[in-house]
Amino acid sequence: MQIRPARREDVPVILELIHDLAIYEKEPHAVKNTVQALEANLFGEHPAIFAHVAVDRGAVQGFALWFLNYSTWEGVHGIYLEDLYVRPEARARGIGKALLRTLAETAVERGYARVEWCVLNWNEPSIGFYKSLGALPQDDWTTFRLTGDALASFGASPEAAK
Repeated sequence: MQIRPARREDVPVILELIHDLAIYEKEPHAVKNTVQALEANLFGEHPAIFAHVAVDRGAVQGFALWFLNYSTWEGVHGIYLEDLYVRPEARARGIGKALLRTLAETAVERGYARVEWCVLNWNEPSIGFYKSLGALPQDDWTTFRLTGDALASFGASPEAAK
């Protein structure tokens, strides 16, 4: 098995895995991303997202897509893991752990304060896996999100600027 930074030629398979993840997370029609958009975001002039892939048995079996966040209290960056996915038939081979270890190594090497991510509350297999690595849930925090019509409405109103 090899963990390496994603390459342009990996973009179609990464998008395929993103679709597979959406199916697993019970949102099969939610993905609007395209090969062109993903390639531009990963490999454009100023990329703000990054990805690693896991190659095993001659094929990409999983990926981690991430970006930098920032801790105002620590005064340093961290890594926010947006997606981690391993094909079902490739699980239990250490691929997910190797992808997460790569991100942890990157954070340590660069002096970042943390690696963090969200997991759906019903996803007990992943929660158990993350806890086995020493990751702890942040139960004191609740994620909020503006999206869709609420985002458009709030972002378009003159009161939003006040």
